[in-house]
Amino acid sequence: MPNISVIIPAYNSEKTIKVTIESVLRQTFVDFELIIINDGSQDSTLDIISQFKDSRIKVFSFNNSGGNVSRNRGLNYAIGEFISFLDADDIWTADKLEIQLKALQENPQAVVAYSWTDYINENGEFVVSGTHININGNVYENLLLTNFLENGSNPLIRREALIELGGFDKYLSAAQDWDMWLRLACKFDFVCIPSVQILYRISANSVSSNLVRQEKACLQVLERAYQIRPLALKDNWNISLANLYKYLTCKALQKPFNRQNTLIAAKFLWNYILNDSSRLQRINFSLKLLLKIVIVLFLPTSLNRIINQHRNRSQEAENRPENKSGYSGAFTVSS
Repeated sequence: MPNISVIIPAYNSEKTIKVTIESVLRQTFVDFELIIINDGSQDSTLDIISQFKDSRIKVFSFNNSGGNVSRNRGLNYAIGEFISFLDADDIWTADKLEIQLKALQENPQAVVAYSWTDYINENGEFVVSGTHININGNVYENLLLTNFLENGSNPLIRREALIELGGFDKYLSAAQDWDMWLRLACKFDFVCIPSVQILYRISANSVSSNLVRQEKACLQVLERAYQIRPLALKDNWNISLANLYKYLTCKALQKPFNRQNTLIAAKFLWNYILNDSSRLQRINFSLKLLLKIVIVLFLPTSLNRIINQHRNRSQEAENRPENKSGYSGAFTVSS
């Protein structure tokens, strides 16, 4: 019987599923089963999966029902003592399962082991670092303030806890991973592996790119979570909202830029400012976001193209061997 069950929900994932599966098969811990739930894919996802000849891979196909249902279906098939979910476009480092399992074995009071995340683009290139927060034990209050696990491809979880909680909420349209981590944190301890082990792929077509739907679902998750401990955590509500709208504003301003998302970003920024009690200390951050919104909305396309061409020429010059300085950096909006 395998010790760990890895569950990948896959829907029209032909562009990324091969690399994702390879990152599982390269794990230094080998006693696992890989359950792939084909969620009604219409492309060549199944053909690509069939190219892998590994007895640990098990594939089950269903009509399209969404990620929540697919994760729960995988959980029903899983026989491992520990469970880890992996989205079909994300990647793990080779030591992910081994080190997370070791952390749970050394901390028997903990039910969830989580690691740090960095973000990559559609080409697999590094974009930005995640939050890299190190919190252990009772993490419920911290997890209410922000989803520092960041995604559904992160933790390793004791299977019995997931079964006890009834799996993922199939009625949530987004933020189902944050909801699950909160429900786990309400009852169980977490342990952190302070190392980047999850590479989360940013894609314009990802579920999380539907910002209005994500806002609605996140508010549902927060409202439900605060109802569980309303008195002890009442002072944190505005902080949770401020952090949520800060995240949504930055997400709405990610490339590729478009007018609709930029208008949504303006709304999110306003909600962030309203709920941020330390807004005066963060005025520079808010102004940076506002400036970016104005530029995207009002800067003429031709001028924007000229600026990008000039930036590209400058970068080419910097990358010539004679100009190499050993330093590389990227502009990011930060508080």
